[in-house]
Amino acid sequence: MKRREFLEASCVAGTAGLASGAITEALAQSGQREFYELRIYEMQTGNRQTVLNDYLSEAAIPAWNRLGIKPVGVFNVVSGSNALSLYVLIPYPSLEAFLSAPAKLAADAEYQKAAVEYLGARIDNPAYARYESSLLWAFKNVSRVRLPAETAGNRPRIFELRTYESHNETAALKKIEMFNEGGEIALFDRIGLRTVFFGQTLIGRRQPNLVYMTVHQNMVAREKIWEQFGNSEDWKKLRSTPAFADTVSATTIVFLRPAAYSQI
Repeated sequence: MKRREFLEASCVAGTAGLASGAITEALAQSGQREFYELRIYEMQTGNRQTVLNDYLSEAAIPAWNRLGIKPVGVFNVVSGSNALSLYVLIPYPSLEAFLSAPAKLAADAEYQKAAVEYLGARIDNPAYARYESSLLWAFKNVSRVRLPAETAGNRPRIFELRTYESHNETAALKKIEMFNEGGEIALFDRIGLRTVFFGQTLIGRRQPNLVYMTVHQNMVAREKIWEQFGNSEDWKKLRSTPAFADTVSATTIVFLRPAAYSQI
């Protein structure tokens, strides 16, 4: 067994609280399924927003891309109390890529030059207030980011970020099973409910939970496709399956628009 593969699988299995039998699966799939860092920046008002956006578009994203970390999504909140938040989705091809990225950025002269204003911000004039970060592991049935067709040409699109919390680890894993083996993802695909990514939260707040993102041309299209999904006989049958009952205890939905420089 390669040392890197062992470390990746051990970290994933331990952090996620998986049963010992799942370690074998982790070893087999750690090199195939992406890991996602989901950052939520609390932005400053005024011109400091420009500093953060310039950093992401001109320094961070090009540097991440040079490391094979792409596509990177950057999203503004459509409306609500967290409208000043900026969401950033960073897909890593492996856990090793996630762990090694900070040191590689620190050694990247091109990145350091492009990020000088952001990295040199003073304590009394920061580029952002704070950011929180979660580490997610892609579902086996959607192991990579699905790039929306609208991304080409930066056409209008709305993203829906959904977080499903569960009351314990068993229920959380059962909900993931419902998406994978139960056929919920396949049903999404048949109906045309387009998804961007699915991730099990390994490290983050309000655990245990899973996070996934859907994309729509606009809010009208969003309402129409979810209504179609909710009325489908396949969904009614799936949600009434006793094995998948009571797996979600809370749901959070945030509507997002991509920044002009977003790669998703």
